[in-house]
Amino acid sequence: MIDSKAKSISLDNLGIKNATIRYQLSSDELHDITIDKELGQESSLGALAINTGEFTGRSPEDRFIVKDDITKDQVWWGKINIPFDSEKFDKLYDKVTDYLSSKEVFVRDSYVCADDNYRLNIRVVNELPWSNMFAYNMFLRPEEEELKNFKPEWTVINAPGFMADPEVDGTRQHNFAILNFSKKIALIGGTGYTGEIKKGIFSALNFILPVFKNTLPMHCSANVGKEGDTAIFFGLSGTGKTTLSADPDRKLIGDDEHGWTNENTIFNFEGGCYAKVIDLTEEKEPDIYHAIKRGAILENVIMDENDVVDFFDTTITQNTRVSYPIYHIDNIQPGSIGKNPKNIFFLTADAFGVLPPISKLTPGQAAYHFISGYTAKVAGTEAGIDEPKPSFSACFGAPFMPLHPTRYAEMLSKKMQEAGVTVWLVNTGWTGGPYGVGHRMALKYTRAMIAAAIDGSLEEANKDNYHTHSVFGVQQPRVCPNVPTDVLSPRKTWNNDEKYYQTAHKLANSFKENFKKFEEYANEEIMKGGPLV
Repeated sequence: MIDSKAKSISLDNLGIKNATIRYQLSSDELHDITIDKELGQESSLGALAINTGEFTGRSPEDRFIVKDDITKDQVWWGKINIPFDSEKFDKLYDKVTDYLSSKEVFVRDSYVCADDNYRLNIRVVNELPWSNMFAYNMFLRPEEEELKNFKPEWTVINAPGFMADPEVDGTRQHNFAILNFSKKIALIGGTGYTGEIKKGIFSALNFILPVFKNTLPMHCSANVGKEGDTAIFFGLSGTGKTTLSADPDRKLIGDDEHGWTNENTIFNFEGGCYAKVIDLTEEKEPDIYHAIKRGAILENVIMDENDVVDFFDTTITQNTRVSYPIYHIDNIQPGSIGKNPKNIFFLTADAFGVLPPISKLTPGQAAYHFISGYTAKVAGTEAGIDEPKPSFSACFGAPFMPLHPTRYAEMLSKKMQEAGVTVWLVNTGWTGGPYGVGHRMALKYTRAMIAAAIDGSLEEANKDNYHTHSVFGVQQPRVCPNVPTDVLSPRKTWNNDEKYYQTAHKLANSFKENFKKFEEYANEEIMKGGPLV
């Protein structure tokens, strides 16, 4: 049975039989269906609020890649990229499609990669209406005319209600997210967390683009200035990637996933944004706050009896989220493509409080820090953490990178040097001491430092007068427009040199210990980019 508004489509080729197919429904329709089925509520801001259930974040240990002729010699197998047997996949796939047969399913045709030269058409099949609304928000939306002859190249099948049997199906537990590059399928089950849908297809792109298109995929945000200069922001969750790229003076290309082509253009993979909303305020992050309206989906937030969201309430999770189509942001780059990349920012929330708030990197240091992908976890983010803990995620996105990190790093290094890009390390974390002693770097100062780096005034103010950090070797500016001078030196903010250097050396040793697994693949220039101690 096909929804009356839709063109005639069939899912028989996928093995889904006799389903009631709700095809290409609008965001409004999916919003209303979710509420009618009592699967969500409308918040006072107009956004749909849903609960993702057991899982409120990704489950990295339950992410698999089918090991076959395409992947066996390319993928960096291990704890991040866990191999899955082809025959086991086929049997599990049949179980999932049988589970979805004769049910109501929500189907969406969309695509990823804003640059037409790299466009990948995808079909998403969802068990739940709000999951399909998430796909509408996050993937690029074809025009009506394009749908007439739409041919999906990849398929995402998403069945949160299907529970695997680990002993029979080969999974670790009842939930799973599996990529099959031969069959071009992302199979997701046992979890309602919508991020698995987004990250499934983008993990596929992180293999497809470098292997088949010689294009660098990046877990980053990007924006473009009035002069056409593009800035790129790498960073793990909670470091400010989305916040800092949403700049009223620059147009947003995208907030999370991009490609860097041989033609030196930067293109957005997606059609929306997926932002953390923990501690969100209108004053601090107006663009994100104002994007939370009808058409947006809030995940795992707490609302009062008047459906007013308490963005500070972490009762369900620290990982409260909102997804919205990119057009909810006023200041966006038409076509989601930028050229002329000039500045790259590596964002880290250093909870040890020892890294400078901004510093300039050499090419070797840039490759070292890119491969390292450092940030820090603090108390409350994970069970059992009661003091700062270093966290390293290669390429600032290891869970989504099927290839060895040095392959991405070599591509990035080559592109940086060809484009003459300046790379900056920005600490959005702690100053004046570690977490529990110091305080978080003021957002207004971080914005001022990034603005000065982009417009050239930071370089002009310091010229050859940068200070070389004695532990990390990075170039630390002594002055920056609109930032108090004492903020620029982390050592001075501590007022205790001995404790500062003890902590700095401790973090430097963590960097070196983490990098041991990459040493055999890294050249001399990259190895010299690490800490000096």
